Amino acid sequence: MKSIDINCDVGEMPQAIADGSQEALMPYITSVNIACGGHAGDAHTMRDTIEQALRHNLRIGAHPGYEDPANFGRLELQQSPEEIAASVQRQIQTLQRIAAECGASLHHVKAHGALYNQAGRDRQIARAIAKGVRSTCPAAILVGLAGSLMLDELRAAGFSVAAEAFADRRYEPNGTLRSRKFADALLCDPEQAAAQALRIAQHSSVIAVDNTSIPLHADTLCLHSDTPGAPQIAAAIHRKLTQAGITIRSLS
Repeated sequence: MKSIDINCDVGEMPQAIADGSQEALMPYITSVNIACGGHAGDAHTMRDTIEQALRHNLRIGAHPGYEDPANFGRLELQQSPEEIAASVQRQIQTLQRIAAECGASLHHVKAHGALYNQAGRDRQIARAIAKGVRSTCPAAILVGLAGSLMLDELRAAGFSVAAEAFADRRYEPNGTLRSRKFADALLCDPEQAAAQALRIAQHSSVIAVDNTSIPLHADTLCLHSDTPGAPQIAAAIHRKLTQAGITIRSLS
């Protein structure tokens, strides 16, 4: 029987924490990637999100990005590998400290936004992320874009890795994510996102924007808590996979 992890980027929007919409998607996922002060998040959102995740027995991970909240970490910055490693280290340490106060520990690390996308094609950046993680959380699973060189570099650095695909993002024919500058970059319809998730989990492939099928093996599926209708998308994905006999469980 096939199995797959479902992860979600969370702790990014205080309003979603306050109004319950963030926690509403947690029954349908197995792992969370918590913004830790770079692109978003502060001590309050980290603590609240960790407490929510613990209530739902979710694996807790760090989600470091460029320290550029004005652009939500989605603007590519020109930083040295040393600067990136130090930034990743700072962010993980912050979340690690708060997690420990809540009686939790970090299970995985996944870079955010532009940092994640750059690491998918730049070996030096991937190595810098690994360096930042190694100094703080050496036993963590590192999550990276399926099919990218990032996974090779993270594995070469001695980490266990998880190949990630996206249920709520469209793909280019070369296997990269469609840029958010395009109106069709997001899949906001729950049934469309669920169908894409099922295809990835069941057939290790995805339909790109040009309607070609591309291979895409994934250990974990991501959805974004800031995608409109995220709780409904999460529920639809969970239902579709479960009905197909696919076990939803966290990375080990």
